[in-house]
Amino acid sequence: MIRGECHDLGCAHERDRFWPRAVWRPAAAKRGALLHQALVERPCPYIRRLAGGRARQVQFKRFLDNEAVTPEEMSAAAAAKTAQRVIGRKVIVVQDTTEVALGGKRRKEEGFGPVGRGGAARGLLLHVGLVFDEITGELIGALQTQVWNREGGSPVEDRHSREVCEKESQRWLDVVSSTGAFLGKALRKTVIADRESDIYEQFATRPSHVDLIVRAGQNRRIECDDDDAASTLFPYVDSLPEAGRIKVIIPAAPGRKERVTTLAVRFCAVTLQRPRSARSDVAESVALHLVDVRETSTPADCKPIHWRLLTTHIISTVGEACEIVDLYRKRWKIEEFFRIVKTAGINIEDAQLTDPDSMGNFVAAAALASVTIMQCIQARDGNTEQPIEAVFEADDQSILEAVGTKLEGKTARQKNPHPKGSLAYAVWVIARLGGWDGYYGKPGPMVIRRGLHDYQQIKYGATLGGRNV
Repeated sequence: MIRGECHDLGCAHERDRFWPRAVWRPAAAKRGALLHQALVERPCPYIRRLAGGRARQVQFKRFLDNEAVTPEEMSAAAAAKTAQRVIGRKVIVVQDTTEVALGGKRRKEEGFGPVGRGGAARGLLLHVGLVFDEITGELIGALQTQVWNREGGSPVEDRHSREVCEKESQRWLDVVSSTGAFLGKALRKTVIADRESDIYEQFATRPSHVDLIVRAGQNRRIECDDDDAASTLFPYVDSLPEAGRIKVIIPAAPGRKERVTTLAVRFCAVTLQRPRSARSDVAESVALHLVDVRETSTPADCKPIHWRLLTTHIISTVGEACEIVDLYRKRWKIEEFFRIVKTAGINIEDAQLTDPDSMGNFVAAAALASVTIMQCIQARDGNTEQPIEAVFEADDQSILEAVGTKLEGKTARQKNPHPKGSLAYAVWVIARLGGWDGYYGKPGPMVIRRGLHDYQQIKYGATLGGRNV
């Protein structure tokens, strides 16, 4: 049985830490823990398949339909657990939003709001903040999971006439606030996000012990001592001389091959002026540093890289500027996470729940289960040093070791290189069951998903073999 985020259900303290006190009843907590376990072991969006039987199906439905169960409650409980894992560590919090597109006209009739361009598609929105170790890149846990159903049908008031707290944009500030509230014992914490989170209030109201790296999306007014200097951000940084150049490897992506490229680096201190649309009670200016990197050549299959990164970290050397670039590049990890939630893992967009609130709970549960699945994928290289108990139950170890012995071949690459009892050892076995041969590439989420499915069949057979049937 996979343990995931739930841990020992016999311990009331552990139950309360993951499943919220507001919904804590023995039956509700058990249903939630079993749903998490099923989502990790058999990643799919179908309640009937996850349940494996009528009784368990009813349990899962009752949990998702429970009015006391909400994504916010699940998120807060998961954040409390993540907070225990960051003590004394340097961490980054990567946040982003993805659309969960569920359908069209029929979904509109069921009450789902518009997503995507044009609003023809209907579904929910999922915003997450994931905590990673700054040095190793290990996924430590989830900090915040927000799911909401966008209201549609009425004209949208001009965005400049509303405060941030009245907009969906508030979600970016919420993650920064949660970082300060939950991760205070981390040695260093940096929140990283793309251009959509370039919001003045985020810089002006951040907790003093939380740093930010945000890709600039607004050509903001800046303070300049030189009357001849540009008074807006983008022209000003474009006028700066290069501070240096660095070579980086850009990984492959859909429609893009891996390439080695050269980036020109510029950096400077800037002071942003408060825009007219910002709240009047926040600071009139904010002092930041900006790192500008742009590709020196034009690739054949995509646009050249050009990032303008606003940060609260102090930058005084090219080396420090490159550290900011390296941290920002870790943002891609959240894209991998969303692939697990959607096409490469649980495939949540194929779920058939018709009630928006129940579906919102299911999306939140799928996101938390995807954290565990991603931790399995990361453990494949043995870099995280996690024990097998971090994901699997104690009785899984003997079965995994027996299966692993059968799967090992004669060559070095066909032998499990990881120590028994480690999560890396278990994931190697799961990957081999999923079709990975040990030679080419690294096992991804789809391979891990197939391997978990096959392992559950093996375990079921081993369990039957130990019973008097």
